[in-house]
Amino acid sequence: MEILEIRKSLKNLILGDVLWDEEILKFYSVDSSFYQTIPKIVVVPKTEKDVILAVKFATKNKISITVRGAGTGLVGGALTENIVLDLKNLNKIKIKNDYAYVGTGVIKGILDRELKSKGKFFPPNPSIGPFCAIGGMIGNNASGSRTLKYGSTIDNIQEITFVDGRGRKITLPENHAIGKKITKFAKKIKKKYYPKVSKNSCGYRLDCVNSIKETHKVFIGSEGTLGIILSAKLCLKKIPSKRLLFVVEYTSPKSAAIDCIKIKKTFPSAIEFVDKPTLENIDFKFKKNTNCLLFVEYDSNIQKNEKTFFNLISGKLVKKLMKQKEIEKWWKYRDLALSYSLKSIKKENQNPHLIEDATVPLEKLAKLFSIIEKLGNKFQIRTVMYGHAGNGNIHLRIVSGRQKSKQLEKISKWYFNQIFRMGGTISGEHGDGIARSNFVKKQYGEKNYQVFKKFKKYLDPKNILNPGKIIDTKK
Repeated sequence: MEILEIRKSLKNLILGDVLWDEEILKFYSVDSSFYQTIPKIVVVPKTEKDVILAVKFATKNKISITVRGAGTGLVGGALTENIVLDLKNLNKIKIKNDYAYVGTGVIKGILDRELKSKGKFFPPNPSIGPFCAIGGMIGNNASGSRTLKYGSTIDNIQEITFVDGRGRKITLPENHAIGKKITKFAKKIKKKYYPKVSKNSCGYRLDCVNSIKETHKVFIGSEGTLGIILSAKLCLKKIPSKRLLFVVEYTSPKSAAIDCIKIKKTFPSAIEFVDKPTLENIDFKFKKNTNCLLFVEYDSNIQKNEKTFFNLISGKLVKKLMKQKEIEKWWKYRDLALSYSLKSIKKENQNPHLIEDATVPLEKLAKLFSIIEKLGNKFQIRTVMYGHAGNGNIHLRIVSGRQKSKQLEKISKWYFNQIFRMGGTISGEHGDGIARSNFVKKQYGEKNYQVFKKFKKYLDPKNILNPGKIIDTKK
């Protein structure tokens, strides 16, 4: 079927919008990554039935379909040259006790406001969180600063309803027949090849499926390649009555990393890191030899930690904040780290986010900082670093001019090989997308990769759901 006929057929098939104006296609050709792929059609379903019809149509006509959230992804996971599916209209919210039933198109900032009025919060809090769609957060297994205490998205979802590649609407873990099939795939996984880290958004998380009750977890971080998520049941927490934030300055990242191990034993809600190029944007006069900062937050045992924290650290404590407005002001400095890093690089010198999300076991964090230093010397590049130090998750950006694709590939291979040797993952919270899918096989090994491929084929036999992301079905 020709593309003009496909467009007209889809327009007659569903209640929602089917768009192909040049400006619309250009808008959907980019996200927050440095990639661009112009789609042929944009479909904005009005109902869940529209989604099912669109998937069945795509399967029948052998054209791929890629679901898109709010376009805040950093690795090109929602870009395609065929059909983009924008689920912004599936945005219902129903809050009940310690759970919320939400549509995939719900924007987290809107959800946060509704939850706050009830004294609740949904724990994953990426720095761009107010603008993220819940579906996108599920697709990437989003995390954030408080993952240290509350876990990533995968730890805070009870149920998922999705449409698979056959157009079947399925709810997990409710559907035991599908659940049993998924558990069989999970048993074939060699768990020893999964990284022993507290955050991981690479590949398929079959390692988290130990029973039918956990089968929904494999869809978290799957980037729309296994099914198109319609809605989810989210776990909620009570908003803490008090918070305490410490800001500590250090002369070296390695010293900060060593302190992180001691600090983590006191059960903080967050341990965050920013380097010198980032802290230079903060409206505060640090010491001249200050090289980096740790942000350490507690939301329980406040009095005890207020008294003992100073004895834990080798760096200099520069701020102890207990007033909510002051705490929010300083967290904004941390949350703007991505913006600060991009501001420091001229547009023509910016590079794709290839190596920006590696995560290692916390005891290897000091070694990771040494490797980043070696990376700069080896390839003659400068970098900006910030991230979730308590999880061993450091975001790394190249700031030394636009690199050629072959050079970027060399940098990525060298860096990821070091990450693998430390038992880490190439992606802690941002997913694989266009940027890192080529490295998934290396992380998990041939046997696990083949299980991934068979699992993908079981749920998406015609390979129409976001093909080319996470696994390459041709390999």
